[in-house]
Amino acid sequence: MQKFYTNAFISGMCLLLLSLLLVYACVSRSYLSLPLVPVSESELLWRAVPRTDVEEGGSSQVNILDDQFSLSFDYTLTSKAQYPYAEVALVFVDESRQPRQVDLTAYDAISFNTKCSPANTMVLSVYTIEQGVPLTDKLVSYRAPSSYFSCGQDWSSVHLDLTRLETPQWWFDLHKLDLSRQEYRLDKVPRIAIGNSFQSPANQTVSVLINNITLSGRDWRYLYFLAGFLLLAWSGFAVWLIKQYTRSLVQSLARKRERDRPLLAYQQLSIAPLRDREKTAILQYMASEYANPELDLDTMVAAINITRAKINEILKSELGYTFISYLNKLRLTEAARLLADKPEANVGEIAYSVGYKNTSYFNKLFKEEYGCTPKTYKSVCKNP
Repeated sequence: MQKFYTNAFISGMCLLLLSLLLVYACVSRSYLSLPLVPVSESELLWRAVPRTDVEEGGSSQVNILDDQFSLSFDYTLTSKAQYPYAEVALVFVDESRQPRQVDLTAYDAISFNTKCSPANTMVLSVYTIEQGVPLTDKLVSYRAPSSYFSCGQDWSSVHLDLTRLETPQWWFDLHKLDLSRQEYRLDKVPRIAIGNSFQSPANQTVSVLINNITLSGRDWRYLYFLAGFLLLAWSGFAVWLIKQYTRSLVQSLARKRERDRPLLAYQQLSIAPLRDREKTAILQYMASEYANPELDLDTMVAAINITRAKINEILKSELGYTFISYLNKLRLTEAARLLADKPEANVGEIAYSVGYKNTSYFNKLFKEEYGCTPKTYKSVCKNP
């Protein structure tokens, strides 16, 4: 069994190491990160496009200062329009610089660093296509769920959840849609815009600087693969472990039965080397009376007229056992034979037949001797 435990430990540690390496690799790869700014690090092509309320008769202005290394722009709101606005949009384009829609469903957050002067509250909007709403040349035909963020004179980090953006109520009114339709899809996104809110200061120039704009998300396919691999690998290891344990146990029990065969009570004890009368009397008496549940050292002393000290001395010198340990050895060896040869007998009957009144005590001694319970031993011998 020691070889089994060594092999099981080595195999388990190897599988554990492989599992940990795979967990690290899959978990690392499951975290998605897609930079948008700076442009040199972005896998998506886009161009910065300013937009103001001029279309609605306003006079607000936007001036883009940098759109390569950061997104830097100034804007000035005026009160000429009823709802003044000014924004800069990251419009996604193809290789020919024509507008296109990108799939951002793998990403659930956007983060960036920002500062503004003077401080104000701004809004980030993600334009999406709403099923059932016909597209026109006007941006209001797109759904634009958004979220507000603070922008101060010192650098601050912003992290927005793309799955929990809010769509303005006026957009539902404009398209006669039910307000309960709050869900939206990010599979067709033409642009992401950053602009003022109704709390932004008017009639003064606001400087905005944003860098390290990054989309983040999770690719759950790696985690699904990891879960499947771990389930199959460890299930297979458990099956292999059980089979190897059973095989090793069978081999170990077979060797033990072969080694203990001379002690089997149903065989005639070889007493040729034991020429001393007292030695012969002790071994013959125990071989014939071991199944007596009342057998103890005092009973044996009275029956063969040999002192307690002499009995223990002879057993210890000849066999290496005390009276109790040798008696248990005889009983358990015979019990193992009966468990193997009489599968129809239950454990309690066998325990009583070899001299044990208490089945629990018999189970305890048997497990200490053979490394498994009598029930397991019986099952292994029945189905080796």
